[in-house]
Amino acid sequence: MSGAFVFGWGASAATGRWRANRAQCWPVSETGRRCSGQRHSGWAPPLTFASARFHRRPRSRTLSRSVSSSMRMAAEFDYDLVIIGAGVGGHGAALHAHNKGLKTAVLTGKDPGGTCVNRGCVPSKALLAAAGRVRDLRAADRMRAMGISIDGRVHYDRQAVSNHANGLASRVRGNLVNSLKALGVDVIEARGRLLSPRAVQLVDGRTASGATEITARDVILATGSVPSIPPGIRTDGETVFTSDEALRLDWVPDWVAIVGSGYIGLEFSDVYTALGSQVTFIEAAPRLMPALDAEIARIAERLLIAPRSIDYHTGVFASKIVPGVAGKAPVRIEVVHAESKQLVDTLEVDAALIATGRRPYTEGLAIEAMGVELLRGGFVPTDEHMRVLHKSGQPIEHLWCIGDANGKMMLAHAASAQGVSVVEHLSGNSEYRLNHQAIPAACFTHPEISMVGDTEQQAQERAKADGFELGKAVGHFRANSKALAENEAEGIAKVLYRKDSGQLLGVHIVGLHAADLIHEAANAMSAGIPVHQLAFAVHTHPTLSEVMDEAFKAAAGMAAH
Repeated sequence: MSGAFVFGWGASAATGRWRANRAQCWPVSETGRRCSGQRHSGWAPPLTFASARFHRRPRSRTLSRSVSSSMRMAAEFDYDLVIIGAGVGGHGAALHAHNKGLKTAVLTGKDPGGTCVNRGCVPSKALLAAAGRVRDLRAADRMRAMGISIDGRVHYDRQAVSNHANGLASRVRGNLVNSLKALGVDVIEARGRLLSPRAVQLVDGRTASGATEITARDVILATGSVPSIPPGIRTDGETVFTSDEALRLDWVPDWVAIVGSGYIGLEFSDVYTALGSQVTFIEAAPRLMPALDAEIARIAERLLIAPRSIDYHTGVFASKIVPGVAGKAPVRIEVVHAESKQLVDTLEVDAALIATGRRPYTEGLAIEAMGVELLRGGFVPTDEHMRVLHKSGQPIEHLWCIGDANGKMMLAHAASAQGVSVVEHLSGNSEYRLNHQAIPAACFTHPEISMVGDTEQQAQERAKADGFELGKAVGHFRANSKALAENEAEGIAKVLYRKDSGQLLGVHIVGLHAADLIHEAANAMSAGIPVHQLAFAVHTHPTLSEVMDEAFKAAAGMAAH
């Protein structure tokens, strides 16, 4: 299977090495019991420690733990909060827990920083930055238009580019761990296995005092995700590989097939073509970039695909991929029709990148022993507060899950926001709800793509269902002085809104620094600011932000400067 689209790089740490067999969980007692002095609604979680160890006085749900719980916690639990996973999600939760006065421990799974820092957001942006410089310097016509000429060829050092990416990851990883330790958060180099919703066994590690089991008033699962490899595809990490291996930039193939045209596939096509590779996309959907707004995808294809050494097959699967030998034997790819499954073509390329999405990493957690039935794809079921749900549909008290593992929104910053929302709930703010609709996303190609909220098709469906008229307004980079000065005036910002109330429903941008421009719209959506108020906001001139100003003013029936 191919072409699965993911919103972005993984959100939190994959705790430990991948196990192919999900059934490899350590046994946990099936005996359930009610803790003395503890109130439960419905299901009583299975415990393996003596109930006396969990005994505590009943407490008011409105009482802030940051004020009183830590004073009582020592005699009852080792920690207020234990977080299994030290990626961006676990890190964000730990920082906010410290701010709320909660005694916190983070289990790194011996992978501090998780997917984002080590194998995703951070090193990929370093590669994209280097590749972008190469592309700019090789764009002779564009340079000449700005009065710049470059004599001779533009060269790059592959190993130095790789070192730049890996060095950045190492630096950010160290900063992440040090920031937690500096605040007094216990950082434990171990993986975690649930003994109960409030007890964790440390696997391949122990606390500073030598303990191999710890207890907590609450436990957050933040174990992240791993690359998803469809059936029939065999990887060797050298000629057929995932983004994990691609980020090492061990070599630059002359011809690379990319299976899937989501964010990861698009970003690597940007890197590879800038460094001289020919790229072939293999996409299962009828069009490239299927999860993007259709209009934005058409513009992106014109800017990112058509002018580059890229061809593509859509509506097809890579049913079988056999690794080759670098420099000696090609990678063989059998391509079949997505519906008929008939063989369409057999490709022979130098390498194949499998960018068909990611799947949750929950192996070794023993979460099924807590009465949890994983969702399709292996995601952990959670409610709007990120509480883990028992197979009965009821939340399991004191057990939470954030980030890629719950599948709500597979973005690093979404995981961090979910972690903050959990800590808010633990601290007595039970009314807080994270609005996933207002969380932006971005693809860091050249030019960039960003979005928040509904696509135009989704907004049209909502308008039809709810009986309101949909408004659409557009700002153009070609009318922006800063974009013209940069000689990068391609792209648009599209605003979708309700005509009756001005409520923002979605914003989509393709163009220079789109990833930075989207936040004005995302914050406005989060705060509930209608478009006719945004139209009166003042933007610095000349800046790219005026592209947004043009769109907001157009929505309000005003003319932009």
